[in-house]
Amino acid sequence: MMHDPNCAICKANMDVSSVPGGIIYEDDLWLVHHLMPGRGVPGWMMVQTQRHVAGIAFFNDAEALSFGPTFRHLQKVLMDVTGALRIYTASMNESVPHFHCHLVPRYGTMPKNAQGFEIFDLFRASAAGEIQVDADAVKSLTDRYREALKIEPPATLVGAR
Repeated sequence: MMHDPNCAICKANMDVSSVPGGIIYEDDLWLVHHLMPGRGVPGWMMVQTQRHVAGIAFFNDAEALSFGPTFRHLQKVLMDVTGALRIYTASMNESVPHFHCHLVPRYGTMPKNAQGFEIFDLFRASAAGEIQVDADAVKSLTDRYREALKIEPPATLVGAR
């Protein structure tokens, strides 16, 4: 597996004990965890490649074949666990050039009534202390998501352990 020793995501992938809240799902290709504590909204998940790769255009065949079924499954289970109206999905890979994707639950009621691109302002607002993220809700959703992914393993995932 190719890692970049200067990449923050590669470092986290190599030392999963450093991931706040722990790993929710992991296989040979993907790693899923909750966004850092106190940020965004409960249920805001991060999905990242195990291998250091700049983005979708650079996926190898296994990553490309797994991408659709994996993300469909991760989003469906996250919707079921959170009760969200939809799951926003975004990947810019700007701050860290290692493929990572945000899966953000869009609830019926959101802080600051955020919708669409405004959702990403909630990351900044929570970091600035303008909104609070319920730590108990984060832990509960994280635990339920982890358990649901164990119960409902996606049968079509390439790289699943």
